[in-house]
Amino acid sequence: MTDGTFEAFRRAEALLAERRPLEALRELAVVLEAAPEQVGVHLLAGRAYLGSAQLKRAESAFRKVLELDPSDHYARFALGRTLQRQSRLPEALAQLRMAAAMNPSPEYQEALGEVSARLAVERDR
Repeated sequence: MTDGTFEAFRRAEALLAERRPLEALRELAVVLEAAPEQVGVHLLAGRAYLGSAQLKRAESAFRKVLELDPSDHYARFALGRTLQRQSRLPEALAQLRMAAAMNPSPEYQEALGEVSARLAVERDR
C-alpha cells in the first residue's frame, strides 16, 4: 500500500467509526483498487457495506476475506450476521458455529444462540 492509499484506508476507518459507511466506502474505492488482495481492506469494506445495508456486497466482501484467510473468525462472524439479516438462517448458523468454535467470545455465542433459537421457532411452526 502506498502512503496515499494507507491514508485513505485510515480515513475510511475513521468514517466507519463515526457511522458514516457510505463516505467510508468512497474512501475505500481507491484502496480496493490499489490493494485487491489485502484482507483488512475487504474486511473494512464488508463492515461498511453491512453498515449501509448493502447486504449482498457485504456478503461478497466477507467471502473474499475468507477466500484470502479462511481462519479469520471475525469475517465468519460478520458473514453469519450478514446472512442472518438476509433471513438465510441455516447458512448463517453454519458460519456462526465456525466463528464461535474458532473464538468462543460472548458476542459470537450470543449471535449463535439467536440464530439457533429462530431456527427452532421456525421448525416448530
